[in-house]
Amino acid sequence: MNFAKAVSNVYRNYFNFSGRAQRSEYWWFFLFSVIVSFIIMVVETALGLGEGAMMRGGGGFEASYNGGPLSMLWSLVNLIPALALSVRRLHDTDRSGWWLLIGLLPLIGIIVLIVFFASKGYPGANRFGDDPRA
Repeated sequence: MNFAKAVSNVYRNYFNFSGRAQRSEYWWFFLFSVIVSFIIMVVETALGLGEGAMMRGGGGFEASYNGGPLSMLWSLVNLIPALALSVRRLHDTDRSGWWLLIGLLPLIGIIVLIVFFASKGYPGANRFGDDPRA
């Protein structure tokens, strides 16, 4: 699945929490979200809408950013499709969407989810639908 098809597929399935999503669809959308978030951060910083800080202390470099209105709008618009995509991705690995709640565990939960999202999908049909690669 290519970049444009993956991103458009996520927005076409805005409220669709059933079915399955390929690994490539998930990671292309993740990349798209990171790129757009970075662009929004640069624009907000240039316009003085967000609060960015870059410091050098303790022998290292630290950067932080508190988003402005564009960042908040972007996050709100993408909350539901990102959750739906994550549930469909878990379905592709033959796991329930409830596994997303493991992400609430500090550090370990996020690592487990990354492993699940990076895992190869279940071959053939499973309880959540047909193989999206077929």
